[in-house]
Amino acid sequence: MYFTTKDGVEIYYKDWGPKDAQPIVFSHGWPLSSDSWESQMFFLANHGYRVIAHDRRGHGRSSQPWDGNDMDHYADDLAQLIEALDLKNVILFGFSTGGGEVARYVGRHGTGRIAKLGLISAVPPLMVKTADNPGGLPVEVFDGIRAGSEKDRSQLYLDIASGPFYSYNRPGAKPSQGIIQSWWMQGMMGGHKNTYDSIKAFSQTDFRDDLKKFDKPTLIIHGDGDQIVPIDAAGRASARIVTHARLIVYEGAPHGLTDTHKERVNADLLEFVKS
Repeated sequence: MYFTTKDGVEIYYKDWGPKDAQPIVFSHGWPLSSDSWESQMFFLANHGYRVIAHDRRGHGRSSQPWDGNDMDHYADDLAQLIEALDLKNVILFGFSTGGGEVARYVGRHGTGRIAKLGLISAVPPLMVKTADNPGGLPVEVFDGIRAGSEKDRSQLYLDIASGPFYSYNRPGAKPSQGIIQSWWMQGMMGGHKNTYDSIKAFSQTDFRDDLKKFDKPTLIIHGDGDQIVPIDAAGRASARIVTHARLIVYEGAPHGLTDTHKERVNADLLEFVKS
């Protein structure tokens, strides 16, 4: 299904489960699509929830606008989806870049339609290293991703999926070719310009003020083996700002724990939405 934003972007979304049930809305990571949430959506829909996920502008099956590939537009698109479906009492989960989208949504649109919030392997508060964020990653890390995207985007995605995203580069790891190929396929469905611009959006957007506006029950899940979004600068730092949040640390887990640890993630999400 699709809806069109106020600035003319067609956004693809899935809407599974009983339509009269409490809605759970998912925001995906870079450079993926709503398909990356399918294990959690299938599980929670089978437990009686209405589950909804969209392909971010420029990603997946959504259209590929040249401009507007930034967190403000991402958050406004999410708000328009929630309003178009007239969703209320929403549980809102964001993975990685999607966690930034969720945070900026709260910052720009408040929590009037929101019941609970979840940040999974999420990029807030701020990924890049700055004078007042010394624990962040040097901007050269993200410059390297941009350079890789320009040189050979397809190979960059294969390298990320087969290496640090799932910690398949660690001793004793057993890579799943299916997971690697799915990650690559989702990434390549996105627009080149859109996914390139999104690197700045997820790495250099400051979400600290957005997190201060979290006034609903909040769950934070992060693996302490995350090589993409290090836990100290992300999950633990967000938990210090959202003081009422519940932080669950997955020992040794990689960034892509919604796949590698999906049974545990599903159980933890179900417990949170039912609580």
